[in-house]
Parts: sequence; structure tokens; C-alpha cells
Amino acid sequence: MSDPRITSSIFTRGAVDLSALRAPAPTSAPVQAGPPAGAPGGAVGGATVIDVTEATFQSEVLERSLTTPVVIDFWAEWCEPCKQLSPVLERLAVEGGGAWVLAKIDVDANPRLAQMFRVQGIPMVYAVVGGQPVDAFSGVVPEAQLKQWIQAVLKAGGVALTEPADPRLDEADDALMTGDLDAAEHAYRKILADFPADAAAEAGLAQVGLARRVGGADPQGALAAAAANPDDVDAQLLAADIEVISGLAEQAYKRLVDTVRRTAGDDREKVRQHLIGLFSIAGPDDPAVATARRALASALF
Repeated sequence: MSDPRITSSIFTRGAVDLSALRAPAPTSAPVQAGPPAGAPGGAVGGATVIDVTEATFQSEVLERSLTTPVVIDFWAEWCEPCKQLSPVLERLAVEGGGAWVLAKIDVDANPRLAQMFRVQGIPMVYAVVGGQPVDAFSGVVPEAQLKQWIQAVLKAGGVALTEPADPRLDEADDALMTGDLDAAEHAYRKILADFPADAAAEAGLAQVGLARRVGGADPQGALAAAAANPDDVDAQLLAADIEVISGLAEQAYKRLVDTVRRTAGDDREKVRQHLIGLFSIAGPDDPAVATARRALASALF
């Protein structure tokens, strides 16, 4: 069920053996407290966001997931990317009104859980449905893509969304997920013809463009070319696309804002429009977009 809009950072782990976690934790393992004040997690939105330890994993994650999809956020206090992703996950969980639960697991306090889930880097996010992991991704992804991933998790869990999406949007999303970019573009444009300000359709159309631009590109080669040729506008644009699809949106925004500062005339306008297009993928509520917009305004004026 992985969403191709975050294919570079999302991946299926295969079978994760949780059998050892279905039994009580060893008596020598202390019960961990929640994260310190100011750290990600905590009692947010009642039961929609919970702190989980090895001692509570069976009841709070495995058993709960039999009736309600559970999204696990593996994090640590020292992890800066976690501080970008976790607040967004927490807000979406609260906004979900109980349709799914966010389980926060501190990898430093619960290394056995991290090992069982083969966590090699954080932030790492797993979806658990029916007592089994069904999908996962690592890194920071734009909010619009995160919402689509959560929606897919809810569908996998048989959850009826409280606000059903426009059937045409489902059609467009399905086409994008199967790689039929032409059909996806056509479907998104049909929606925008009727509702020009539809943010989801705008984001989808921007994702189609992004998928086409990075298709067949060599990520490492493109990034190296951009680093070697800072004045090559096309190289900077492709590098930014690769960074966005790799979960490094803030890095991409900074790259293009810096390029705006170095360019003028048609080149500057080309970079500006490209950056605005990338903004639409994340959505206006993304804090990174708000920060980058201010930086862009400063670079332009």
C-alpha cells in the first residue's frame, strides 16, 4: 500500500517478527517513563497520542490495532528531523478524532522495540493493523503526502473516513499510486476545472510533475552535478526535486531560495515558479513552507 509519492523514503519491511513482544517484557527491564517535558510525544489529544514502552506495547499497540489502526513514531530527544515530523503526526492524530492512534516510542528508552522493528534510522514510522505491521517509511515527508499515507492506512484497517474524499480525487490518487501519470494528471485537472482552489488536486498535480521530472534520473549524479555547477539553473531544479522526493524538502527549499538570490530575469522567475510548485505538494500549513516563503520573499525583495 506504499504511496509512490514518497517512494524514496517509504519502504515495506516485510515480515516483522513480533512474537517475542507478545509476552511480558523481562522482569529486569524497567518500565520507562514518558518523554521529558518539551520532547515530542506526551498526553496530546487524550488517547489519540500515547507514549508506549515495551511493557505496554502488547496492550497499547498490538491489541489496540485489532480494532483501531495504530501508527508508531520511533523518535529520540536528540533527533532534529523527529522534531519536524512528530508535531505534524500528533496534530493529524488529534484531527483524526480517534480514527487512528499515534504511538510514540523513544528508541533510546526502548531499544528492544527498535531492534524488533529493524529501525536503522529515525524518524521511522510504522502502521500496525490487525496486530501486524502493514507499511512503513523513514525520514521527514511533506504533510500532504503524509495525509495520503495515513488515508491508505485507514483504508487498510477498514476505517470509514468521516469526510469521504471526492470520488474523482480517489480516482486520481489511484492512478498516481499505480504510476499512470497521464490518467492521474487528467483526473486532477478535471477536479481543478470545477474547483480551481482544490488544494488536494493541486498537490496531486504537482506530484505528477515531480514524478515525471525525476523519472530516470540518477539521484547521486544529479546532486553531484548541482554541487559542481551552482550557476546551472536546471541542475539546481532537478537536485531540489530529488531532495523533495527523498524527504529533504527544507533542504530543497533552501537550495532554490539561494538560487533565486544568484539569478535574475527569466532564470529567477523559472526558479521561483518551480519552488512555488514544490510548496503546493506540502500544502500551505506545512511550517517548512511558511519559513521558505518568508525566505523567498526576502530573496526577491
